[in-house]
Amino acid sequence: MKNQKERRTIRRYSDREVSEEMLNGILERAMRAPTCGNMQLYSVVVTRTEEGKKRLAPAHFNQPMVTSAPVVLTVCADFNRFTRWCELRSANPGYDNFLSFMNALADASIFAQQIVNEAEAEGLGTCYLGTVTYNAAQVAEILDLPTLCVPVACITLGWPDEEGVPTERLPLRAVVHEEKYRADSDAQVLDLFKEKEEFEPNKGYVTENGKETLAQVFTDIRYPRAMNEDFSAKFIEYLRKARFFK
Repeated sequence: MKNQKERRTIRRYSDREVSEEMLNGILERAMRAPTCGNMQLYSVVVTRTEEGKKRLAPAHFNQPMVTSAPVVLTVCADFNRFTRWCELRSANPGYDNFLSFMNALADASIFAQQIVNEAEAEGLGTCYLGTVTYNAAQVAEILDLPTLCVPVACITLGWPDEEGVPTERLPLRAVVHEEKYRADSDAQVLDLFKEKEEFEPNKGYVTENGKETLAQVFTDIRYPRAMNEDFSAKFIEYLRKARFFK
């Protein structure tokens, strides 16, 4: 397995096929990941056909990876299967609520990352598409997802046709807190983000967008309040239709 400090997101893929045997092996190994109560509250929809990828592309803002990758995986937080089993075995399930969604979300997220780990160990490249929750209802309709089954992660996967671009990370001290959450001073917070702000590509984003700081690129361009609130409202409404939110 490659050094995870050197891992890179891959957005361009070769035409080389990812065999069904390899993909199934990756998914089977990923299923050994931890799961809430051993309920395995996840499912994955595998999209390989050109038609299927073209149908999904608009829901992901037509990012080129969706149609160019050999495989697109949509990982779902899924309580539908477990609920149906309970009903068929004379049990009364109580999983149409937000806590159950959070449990299924955790299961699906761990499963998705395990897929990425296993795929990259095989030499494949991967890329998460953050757009899946922006247009969850649209993705669900395209993939015929039932109630209590919500798409929460999308991964493109294939043999790399690029080396990928290295990205910066916060220092370890930014995320590790000993015993209790550490209250950093303003100066300490700024120091935690110093390397990120000095990363050359990030400095370029600031200039390209006519901003004064990298933080403004995030708040004004990439993830502005209006967009966050709009997609939040849509996602909550979809969770209601999916029976997870009342």
